[in-house]
Amino acid sequence: MFFKQFGGKATKKLIQRYAQSDNWKNGQFQNLEAVDMSMGLSKLPGMIYKQLSGSGERMPKKPLPIQDFDKDGFLSPTDKAKFIWYGHAVVLMRIGGKTLLIDPMLGDDTTPIAPSKSKRFSENTLDLIDDFPTIDLVLFTHDHYDHLDFASVHKLKGKVKHFFVALGVKRHLMNWGIAADKITEFDWWQTRSFGNTEITFTPTRHFSGRGLTDRFKSLWGGWAFKTPNENIWFSGDGGYGQHFTEVRKKLGGFDFAFMECGQYNDDWSEIHLFPHESVQAAIDANVQKIMPFHWAGFNLSYQHTWTEPVEEFVKSAQEKQINYATPTLGKIFNVASVEQEKWWLNYQ
Repeated sequence: MFFKQFGGKATKKLIQRYAQSDNWKNGQFQNLEAVDMSMGLSKLPGMIYKQLSGSGERMPKKPLPIQDFDKDGFLSPTDKAKFIWYGHAVVLMRIGGKTLLIDPMLGDDTTPIAPSKSKRFSENTLDLIDDFPTIDLVLFTHDHYDHLDFASVHKLKGKVKHFFVALGVKRHLMNWGIAADKITEFDWWQTRSFGNTEITFTPTRHFSGRGLTDRFKSLWGGWAFKTPNENIWFSGDGGYGQHFTEVRKKLGGFDFAFMECGQYNDDWSEIHLFPHESVQAAIDANVQKIMPFHWAGFNLSYQHTWTEPVEEFVKSAQEKQINYATPTLGKIFNVASVEQEKWWLNYQ
C-alpha cells in the first residue's frame, strides 16, 4: 500500500512519448516562465520546523462541517452549471447534463509518505463519495498528493465513466487499476468536446511529482469549460505569470472562475498565488466573478493562518471591484448565486 502511493513510473517508453510535447525540454516538462525550485537546502530544516510547530491559528477551532449532499437538487435539469465545493481543490459540477468532479482529493492526509500527517479540516470526507451519483468525468490538474489521492481514486473508480488528466498522470491511474481506454491525457491548450461542453487544458506556473525521481515528469494546469450558455474556469495551482493574459487572449474570458488562493509562502512564491495575485490573475484572464479555492482543507504552509487566504482575497476583490463568491462547504451554487457570508468566522 505504501509504494502504491507513488503511482506509476515514468518509464523510458513513456518519456519518449512525453518528449513529443512542445512543453518538454531537457528531459522534463517546463514552465512557460522560469521557476526557481531550489529553495536552498540550508532553508529546509527551518521550513520543516515551522511547518511542524505552527500556532493553532493554522487550524480551525473545530472541524469544518460539510452540508449533506442534495442529490435531487444537484441533478435537477437546468441550462446553467451547478457547483459544490468540498474544500481545498475539490469541486463537483453539473454542466451540460453531465456530472464532473475536479481534483477529488477527499482523503484525510496529503502526506501519506511522510512521517507526520497533514490533518484535514473536515472529518470523514471519503464517505462523501458514497452519496455521489455516477460521475461522467473526473478531471485531474496534476499529480501532487493534495490533488491526486490514491484512497479517493480507489473508492471512486467504480462509479466514474471517464477521466481527463494532465499529460503524464495516466500512468498513475493505470497503476491503480483504471483501464487505459477510460483515461484521456491533455497537453496545454488541447481541447476536447464532452457532450455540449468544450474542455481545454490551460497552462499554469507550477510543477509535478510524487517522489524523489519524477519531478516535472508529468504536466500541470487548469481546466476551462465552454458551454452554449457559460464559460467557466478552474485556474489550477500555480504562481503569477503572463499565462493568465494568454488564457484571456485564447479563450476570451469567463463568467466565473475558481481561483487558486492558499498554501502560498515566500519560500515558494513562484508556484502559488498570493491572494492579491489571485485576484489580479482573474482580472488578467477577464473573469467576471471569482471564488478562492485551495484553502479550508489543509494546512500546507507555515506562513499564513487558515483563514488568511479568503480574508485577503475578499479584501483585494473589494478593492479592485470584482464580484466574488465564498460558498460554504457542500452547498450547491451557480454563477448567479453570490454568497458572501463570512462563514469561517464561526470556526476561528
